[in-house]
Amino acid sequence: MTSDEIAAGKYALPAGSNLGKRLTYAAAKHWLAICCGVIGSYVGLAVSPAVLLKLGFVRSAALIYRLYWPVCHQFAYRSWFLFGAHFNYAADEFKLLTGIDPYTAAGRLASKSFVGDAVLGYKLALCERDIAIYGGMLLASLAYAAWRSTGREVVPLHWIGYGLLGVAPIAFDGVSQLLSQPPFDLFGLALRESTPVLRSLTGALFGIASIWMAYPHLDVWMQVVREELEELTGA
Repeated sequence: MTSDEIAAGKYALPAGSNLGKRLTYAAAKHWLAICCGVIGSYVGLAVSPAVLLKLGFVRSAALIYRLYWPVCHQFAYRSWFLFGAHFNYAADEFKLLTGIDPYTAAGRLASKSFVGDAVLGYKLALCERDIAIYGGMLLASLAYAAWRSTGREVVPLHWIGYGLLGVAPIAFDGVSQLLSQPPFDLFGLALRESTPVLRSLTGALFGIASIWMAYPHLDVWMQVVREELEELTGA
């Protein structure tokens, strides 16, 4: 087997190989497509409840909201909406339109359960920041695939760059908001509510930086896995 054959993707483990090894080899060979598919499905599924509610599939939408419940706060005043008057509703506007006070414990729980209506539209299953994080990861994954297809190497983002570009902005925006609001408003900080633009920008930066740092290392590791499996089979 030549290096050109490996690069062209012509190699496959022999038919008699252990099934686990064959599956591992396939995963190591197509890891990037798998990652793009998983992230894309995660984002797409988060958008789908709004579409399902618009079409009248209430139970299906409720099930998907419930699936994302453990991984996101789903506060309506920090989420995107589709098919309504606006794409988002700030805390004060949300309180005015719904009567739900986002700065009380009961109000936060109610805003988590609020999925929207025919006038306001229907919210996505992930908040603005989370949609931006995973959307950024998806775009970065596709960009990595496009760059990789040219045969050029992608230099991984250094951990210092990751901290400055990916972690610091989202940490500052999120933590400063968190500590200024109940029940953490014990530090004399003025009440601060971030904006959809800041949540989306910091989320996207975090998602893109995460992919930029991780994928080049993962690419090398998967190449090692493929080579080791090829050696085990005597190729």
